[in-house]
Amino acid sequence: MRKVFLKLVAVFLFTALISPSIHAANPMPALPAPGTYSIDSTHSFVYFSAWHHIVGVVRGRFEKVTGTITVSKDLAQCSVDVSIDTSSISTQNTRRDQDLRGPDFFVTQKYPAMTYKGRGIRHVSGDMWKMDGSLTIRGVTKAVPLTFSFKGAFADTPPGEPVRVAFHGVAATKRGDYGMTRDNLMELGPSPTKPDVEIQIDVEADASSPKK
Repeated sequence: MRKVFLKLVAVFLFTALISPSIHAANPMPALPAPGTYSIDSTHSFVYFSAWHHIVGVVRGRFEKVTGTITVSKDLAQCSVDVSIDTSSISTQNTRRDQDLRGPDFFVTQKYPAMTYKGRGIRHVSGDMWKMDGSLTIRGVTKAVPLTFSFKGAFADTPPGEPVRVAFHGVAATKRGDYGMTRDNLMELGPSPTKPDVEIQIDVEADASSPKK
């Protein structure tokens, strides 16, 4: 009976010792302090890759991004409101960029911006979060989930300057959902249902107001 008791004590002590380590290995990932953060357009970019005749890929980016990110202790109240200047598209080819700004694609004269809006986040795994937001292009709005991670706050911010934070996000969509079909169905990718455009977002933002 004494041996059994000692074994139970040993198991209890072992469990107590390793439990904190297990918990520490899987903590809820950090988020910035609650508040509103204004996106710094000179240090934020939206990158994309799109299928080109199924076997090829065209890559590019939008160079003008503005908006706000709201962080709250209540995850349901966290939000983003982002505007992307469609005329700022760049694929390192002038002729192609002009085509993309034209009537078959972004129609930048009529729709100078595409927007992404979302509210509420949930933890996915590791340091990853997900937001179920909406992407609007050419006046068409579609649900596009955004998976993102908080990369941290700048450690060298000068005294008196606002806290600067960084995020990296990934999303995917189909350009056919926004009427970007032209006359070549192959341009829509190898699958009629799977996304044919991947979007990556790198954002730096400055704290602009505290929030409880």
